[in-house]
Amino acid sequence: MSNFIIPQFIEVEDRIFGPITVRQFLICTVGGILIFASFKLSDFSLFLLQTAFIAPLTIVFAFVKVNGKNFHNFFLDILIFLFKVPRMAVWQKKEVIVKKTIKEDVKKDNYVFQPKALPRARLNEISLIIDTGGAYVGEEENNIN
Repeated sequence: MSNFIIPQFIEVEDRIFGPITVRQFLICTVGGILIFASFKLSDFSLFLLQTAFIAPLTIVFAFVKVNGKNFHNFFLDILIFLFKVPRMAVWQKKEVIVKKTIKEDVKKDNYVFQPKALPRARLNEISLIIDTGGAYVGEEENNIN
């Protein structure tokens, strides 16, 4: 029989260094590149405005969790909900009338269940067979062999 290694903790993200995961590192890297590009391409006041917008978004997307989900997954769920057509599903019961023509005589079946009563000696014997795990075979089985 082959032994297989079952992966454990598959929900835990890989860490690069310290508590920073790969996903968080990549999001912070993209945010840093955007801030650096705004520094090189715009004047200082516009750079401060862009940094005031980009830095908090980067931190929120990298580190915030909502109900145990990463913020970017939560944000995508909100976008899907807002732009999905149609947004509301309403269940309306449609009644279907089916006419059955069954005769009343056929419909009424009177079955009465009458359990078989085993004699007390037979019940004791079955109980002994079960209690001994089959070591005791029973009187009737011994007579057959």
